[in-house]
Amino acid sequence: MAKKEVDVVVIGGGPGGYVCAIRLGQLKQKVICVEKDEVGGVCLNWGCVPSKALISASHNYEKAKDSAHMGLIADNVRVDVAKMQEWKSGIVKKLTGGIRGLFRGNGVELVMGNARVTSPTSVEVTLKDGTVDTIVAKNVVIATGSSTIEIPTFKFDGKQIIGAKEAVSLQEVPKRMLVIGGGVIGLELGCVYQKFGSEIVVVEATAGLLPGVDADITAVVEKKLVKHGAKIMKNAKAAGYEKNADGSVTVKIDVGGGKIESVVTDVVLVAVGMRPNGAGLGLEEIGVKVERGFVPTDKVGRTNVPTVWAIGDVSGVPMLAHKASKEGEVAAEVMAGHRAEKDWVAIPGAIFTDPEVAVVGLTETQAEEKGMNVKIGKFPFAALGRAMAVNETDGFFKVVSDAESHKVLGVHIVGPSATDLISEGALALEMHAFLEDIGLTIHPHPTLGEGMMEASMHGLGHAIHVLNR
Repeated sequence: MAKKEVDVVVIGGGPGGYVCAIRLGQLKQKVICVEKDEVGGVCLNWGCVPSKALISASHNYEKAKDSAHMGLIADNVRVDVAKMQEWKSGIVKKLTGGIRGLFRGNGVELVMGNARVTSPTSVEVTLKDGTVDTIVAKNVVIATGSSTIEIPTFKFDGKQIIGAKEAVSLQEVPKRMLVIGGGVIGLELGCVYQKFGSEIVVVEATAGLLPGVDADITAVVEKKLVKHGAKIMKNAKAAGYEKNADGSVTVKIDVGGGKIESVVTDVVLVAVGMRPNGAGLGLEEIGVKVERGFVPTDKVGRTNVPTVWAIGDVSGVPMLAHKASKEGEVAAEVMAGHRAEKDWVAIPGAIFTDPEVAVVGLTETQAEEKGMNVKIGKFPFAALGRAMAVNETDGFFKVVSDAESHKVLGVHIVGPSATDLISEGALALEMHAFLEDIGLTIHPHPTLGEGMMEASMHGLGHAIHVLNR
């Protein structure tokens, strides 16, 4: 049994853990990062990045097929799934290799194995060969992320009943796909396979798709899904399934009122969310508070045991990679003796459906529930020359502001490149901007970003390219 002594041991090499470890290295801390699978975590290996690669491929495929009206004629466009998967895997390999290189460049030691916390300042790591190392550290960071939730009645078999991990690695496009869960993961991957030709059915337990997102926004996504042939079943629950002799699957759907509907499909994608990986690490045994798998922390990432920290999905919602990375930086700064804390105004959300959705800050409903008198500014992509030029005009910008002061409270976008455009909204909230700040800022023409300026001016009643209320 080898024994190592360091300043910090980080358990988990995902977007929270690897960023934390690199920042610690930059701050001259001696650090070990322990990872049981592959650096990059869920995000780089089978979550954020691979899914966006497939989304990009599906978008290009659709454009290639449907651009005749532009004078672009492409005959016999087809999908080579094996080649696409090879390309996707190449991106993942390049990014994970980049993290390993950054570890080396910043003096971070990577240890591959399963970690268990044995005291507030020690961790045991079971290596791949079965040997056990002990790491003694001044601080221990829990960055173990989250895992796909599995429904007991839909146990994954990796072929017909799958989760997101298998969905980004399918070797053929299924003729039919039923998606359980109309949230971010389900709709992103559902849109991919719909573009590649799958017949899509979405089963969502709540009254609307993308729970928590502004209803005006989600309506645009739902309309496009249905327009392209998807069946959306809301207020419905998947109750079980049977495998058929012809290789298909019959899924029983509880649609309420004692009614059960049957849907025949080829693949069932279970996408009902993620659960935090805080249990089973030895934390409870050393007195660290763990609540339903989450490890609660204070404003710098410290748990109730001062030498143990938690960042990313395991520390609480929202479960987003960029939130994990920021928390990793904050914790690293504080452990190295600098001043930092989780003092952001809002965390943006990016959803790569078709059209894209991006949000930051309060929705109109949330602001009103807080007793605020709000002013809404909206501007449609259909009124932007750039949107017409790229042939993507669905959706709009929506800016929520305080009616009296005009302070920006939230920005919500559905449409082309929404996930890139939202950064301006996030900056506006961080800087406590007002409608005038965005509206009076000259935005370049012709661009999609002009919509943010126009929506802000619409909130003031001064928009040029849309009628003011």
